[in-house]
Amino acid sequence: MSSKLTFKLGIHPINWVGEDVREHGADTTYRTILDDIRRLGLTGTEMGRKYPQDRALLRQELDSRGIRLVSQWKSVLLSAPEYRERELAAYREHCAFLRDMGAEVVSTAEVGGSLHFDPRRTPNEKVVQRLDDLGWQSLAEGLNEAGKIAAEYGLKLTYHHHGGTVVESPEEIDRLLEMTDPSLVWLLYDTGHALYGGADPLAVLRKHYDRIGYVHLKDVRLSVLAEARAEQADFVTCIRKGVFTVPGDGDIDFPPILAELSVRGYAGWAMLEGEQDPAEHPPYEYALRSLQFIRQHA
Repeated sequence: MSSKLTFKLGIHPINWVGEDVREHGADTTYRTILDDIRRLGLTGTEMGRKYPQDRALLRQELDSRGIRLVSQWKSVLLSAPEYRERELAAYREHCAFLRDMGAEVVSTAEVGGSLHFDPRRTPNEKVVQRLDDLGWQSLAEGLNEAGKIAAEYGLKLTYHHHGGTVVESPEEIDRLLEMTDPSLVWLLYDTGHALYGGADPLAVLRKHYDRIGYVHLKDVRLSVLAEARAEQADFVTCIRKGVFTVPGDGDIDFPPILAELSVRGYAGWAMLEGEQDPAEHPPYEYALRSLQFIRQHA
């Protein structure tokens, strides 16, 4: 990897197996994913739904390939106070697992109001239900509590601003960070979701760098996004249409982003992501080209 990079590069299994679109990579095995990651020369991954749930087996499969588990997504429903106790108990269990696996961060996202996660919503609803002031206050208080739990286990809570959720736009990112404790709640900076949510990814990076604890490098095909917006497509439909891809294959200007991370001395993990149909976009080939792109332009 280029000596200009100060940070560690890993890759998310979502390139091989969809999380939101379950048919993407449905027949792919975890061994295929991990073997490809090793062939790419990368040493970090996030937990994926195809990976072994048994801790001993997962550790064995990772260790045998020189790969470490860096993080795992954790959905939370903290905007509704009545869910907080249950959600924080589940969060503690999640952190215990990640600590045992040697992870560093917890990728955390609020699902209240979301179409594809909120258990209180029905399949026929079409729009994200934005939070009111009470919902925001409950979310911020709950995240601070979850951040304390993460710290107990030697982890950082990194909040994942995410398309199709209530923390999606640049204004919502700003509000979340203003309302939470900077010593407890960090930002998972995602280039693709920043653009999807209406922000300039470089501007988000520069504005909130001091809160960034983890990075996802994801690209966006602007022509596909424009078509999806015209059709008023929801987030999951956007994935099916191919809005997202790996860095260098879409329209985000990555060299200034990579330079900013390196100049600032970011030393954490950055995960390559390209949430798209692996049958149409072979994950290993796309990841290899993306790594070459990063080496060339970093």
